[in-house]
Amino acid sequence: MDYISIADLRIPVVNIAEMREVDRLMIEKYGIQLLQMMENAGRNLAELARRFLDGSVSGKHILVVAGKGNNGGGGLVAARHLYNWGAHVTVLLRTDNLSGVPEIQLKILSLMKQQFIIDETAIEFLTNDQCALILDAMIGYGLSGNPRGWTAKMIEKINSLSIPVLALDVPSGLDATTGEIYDPCVQAFATMTLALPKTGLVKPEVKKVVGSLYLADISVPDVLYKEMGIDITPLFLNDTIIKLNNL
Repeated sequence: MDYISIADLRIPVVNIAEMREVDRLMIEKYGIQLLQMMENAGRNLAELARRFLDGSVSGKHILVVAGKGNNGGGGLVAARHLYNWGAHVTVLLRTDNLSGVPEIQLKILSLMKQQFIIDETAIEFLTNDQCALILDAMIGYGLSGNPRGWTAKMIEKINSLSIPVLALDVPSGLDATTGEIYDPCVQAFATMTLALPKTGLVKPEVKKVVGSLYLADISVPDVLYKEMGIDITPLFLNDTIIKLNNL
């Protein structure tokens, strides 16, 4: 087990197999469901976006680019909070084969009558005009191989713009275990990863796509980590978001 040190914190770094086991134990043993984890992830993402925009999103245009998996669901949660805080939020989303908790999040936004642009038409929507921030919630830690299709087109378009990008958990196109930068890969100015940093995010060569790295709380009990043999002390005593300054 590798660790990184930030101030007085010693933070474990996990690979994807270990993160999957964290997720499994959260749900199956501790009864902390995906809906709860997703809510925590999305709200922290929205909060970090607010901090980047000088403490207020009111009247600012934020673009959320969401995939159909759990990472996309976290992006939809962030969109809801940002909308509630006064932002003008547009969600670019593919709804084909959407199911489970991400589908629940989409239904909530639909009831709020939030603006959606779906599928290939989203490509033309992406411009530099009047957009303060893009949230990348397309692909989570499960990626293996180059992004394809709609996702690849969205990544290429995002990278062609001069709008800052905040990535959720992992920049879309980065292997979260090995740090391999696939083609294409989102070039984020900041990444907010969840629970614990992943091995692929802390390699020096990925700084150009990860940007500044942040860690967010999704309410994993410390006892769960200890059950897995991970030595840990409470990380989020002062805030639910930690900047990993030495990366």
